[in-house]
Amino acid sequence: MYKSAGYFETIRRRKSPYTGIIMKSTTTFTAGAGASPASERPPGSSLPIVADLQTDLDSATGRKNMQQLVLLRWIAVLGQIATIGAAHFLFRIPLPVDIMLALVLGLAVFNAVSELRLKTRRPVTNTELFIALLVDVGTLTALLYFSGGTANPFVFLYLLQITLGAVLLQRRSTWIILGVTLAGFAGLSLTPWPLDLPMDHHLGLASPYVQGLLLCFTLNAALIVVFFKRIDRNLRSHDARLAALRQRAAEEEHIVRMGLLASGAAHELGTPLSTLAVILGDWQHMSPFTDDPELQQEIHEMQAQVLRCKSIVSGILMSAGETRGDSPIQTTVLDFLEQLVTEWQSSRPASRLVYHNQFGNDLRIISDSAIKQMLCNVLDNALEASPAWQHLAARRQNDNLVLTVSDAGPGFDPDILSQLGKPYQSSKGRPGGGLGLFLSVNVARTLGGSLTARNLASGGAAVTVMLPLASLSVADDEDDTNESPHDGSSALAGLRYSSGDGS
Repeated sequence: MYKSAGYFETIRRRKSPYTGIIMKSTTTFTAGAGASPASERPPGSSLPIVADLQTDLDSATGRKNMQQLVLLRWIAVLGQIATIGAAHFLFRIPLPVDIMLALVLGLAVFNAVSELRLKTRRPVTNTELFIALLVDVGTLTALLYFSGGTANPFVFLYLLQITLGAVLLQRRSTWIILGVTLAGFAGLSLTPWPLDLPMDHHLGLASPYVQGLLLCFTLNAALIVVFFKRIDRNLRSHDARLAALRQRAAEEEHIVRMGLLASGAAHELGTPLSTLAVILGDWQHMSPFTDDPELQQEIHEMQAQVLRCKSIVSGILMSAGETRGDSPIQTTVLDFLEQLVTEWQSSRPASRLVYHNQFGNDLRIISDSAIKQMLCNVLDNALEASPAWQHLAARRQNDNLVLTVSDAGPGFDPDILSQLGKPYQSSKGRPGGGLGLFLSVNVARTLGGSLTARNLASGGAAVTVMLPLASLSVADDEDDTNESPHDGSSALAGLRYSSGDGS
């Protein structure tokens, strides 16, 4: 077992977008003020967090949909100008061209303002989309009024506005749009502007009215196919991202559970370990053991293992804020990696690690225990899969620290590679296995990096950890120096995880 001390602190200090997931999820399992009873919020529930994430996604989707409306409106402006010009100059239909062009100009101005509004990067709400569609419906109604009302073959463009409202707006707003279009259609049938366009349907396609109907149908069909495909793609992207964020929230909440369980277990194990230490100390001085060198050696080994267990328990409690913990230490990339390799090799004398550092010019960073434990877990996996050889390579790629751990073992199972980072995905078949890479992936992701794995063509496997240097730099962390290194919700800080995963 390896102690993942400081994982939660890493999330808090780095200002991850998922910090709120951990902070809010802890209320599910603690009896703090305002926490929901267990009967109201079942285990695994992340409703408040998902609601916040859904709000962010809704605003992003709203922006994309507004962009589609702006583009569609520019097409409408050009189409209206072309239609007015063709009707007046080509078909010699008398129309109040100056009034109609003024309406089109007003729509163009409104669209230009909408485009400037999008550049502000503020979220686009349902109300804004609703107002935009109301302006479109109002302009269309005015243009139809001055061009024959319901006798105008383009009156069926109302259907496009209703369809847009049904897709983009909330239910209440959609019904209002429907009511406005119905009222507009009814009003046009009462007092229309006269239109000198005979409804000579018997002429077929030779009839200007039938030609207008055909053009209106073509426009409706083409715009629905093109733009609704785009809008559908936006909505599908929104749903996919929301599903991914819900999965992430569930994973983070699962980590909180494990952290609380680890902290509770540390409390419970303290007394038995102390009792064992006292008993072993007494046995060490008893004649049956002092007279037998072999038994004396076994007593020493047992005492060493008890001390190791006590050290792990103390580390859990320190990281969880139960006792005084150490703050992150400023160091450099090269020193941090050298110290990591030295400590890992000294605690695992059977290892055969080959270390190559190609990072280049050194850089000051924060020595974060969560990063150290993440890398030690990956190295432990390599040691378990390939006791005879492990390899660690460090290099710099643009503004990222790239660490690759390789081994000569059997490699990862395809199922584990396809679900890398999911809990309990392990080839070892033991209960609770597969948490090592799950937590390692979360540490890397929290820092804005990534963890990937692949099987090597020559045999064995390679795990690559890529971390942005900006998230490790001293300047990034100095903003948080005034914060307490431990807060009441650091349930993950004492999490321990198994170091055997997959390869």
